[in-house]
Amino acid sequence: MRAVTATRLLSAERVWEPGDRLPSRAQIGQECGVGENAVRRAQELLISQGVLEGRAGSGTYVAEPRRRVRVVRSSAREQPSGSPFRADMKAVGRQGDWESRTDAKVPAPAEIAARLGVDEGALCVRTTYEFVADGRPVQLSTSWEPYDLTAGTLVLPEGGPHAGSGVVNRMAAIGITVSHAVEQPEPRHATAEEASLLGIQKAALVTHIRRTYYNDQGRPVETADIVVPVAHCEIVYEIPINR
Repeated sequence: MRAVTATRLLSAERVWEPGDRLPSRAQIGQECGVGENAVRRAQELLISQGVLEGRAGSGTYVAEPRRRVRVVRSSAREQPSGSPFRADMKAVGRQGDWESRTDAKVPAPAEIAARLGVDEGALCVRTTYEFVADGRPVQLSTSWEPYDLTAGTLVLPEGGPHAGSGVVNRMAAIGITVSHAVEQPEPRHATAEEASLLGIQKAALVTHIRRTYYNDQGRPVETADIVVPVAHCEIVYEIPINR
């Protein structure tokens, strides 16, 4: 329904179904009384939203409808064991999983250093994630932690006895109390690398979330860049109420 409704914007006299190949831009422009540049911009917008898809050497097609995955953001979802992401996917009848890679002693770039309150070039533990639902990518994340916080401990993000248990629980295991997190979401276009990893069109719309965890002394203990494709996921914030 979403795809059919959106493609009506390109022609008042036609309705294309999912899987249909669209006519040339020149033909659409002639039918609608607009220039090819206007058609191109409309198609690029619809491609970024997941309504259309471009196929190299073949043309532009109406995308098959895809149910969006609900991604819940909430501090209340930290669990003593297990993964909130897996729980979210199970709630909608999907199998959630992820792949990760952790690198220790990575110098912090300027922006990351500022977010962690450390000097540029300070050593960090960096972990990159690719989250999947039923085997299809739905989210990317890159996490940074100051190396001096966890050096010599067994609380690496995806290694040791606390692997995969989340920042709050891992830090608690070494006596660090995480008091709160700050998230800053903003829309932007996917980079070429992100588009390739997420299986979306280059420059498709994504939500970029900058998240930082703080301890009870106000020191940042972890910061992450989370990338969620708009066409495949909806982001919902749960706000706990303290009574």
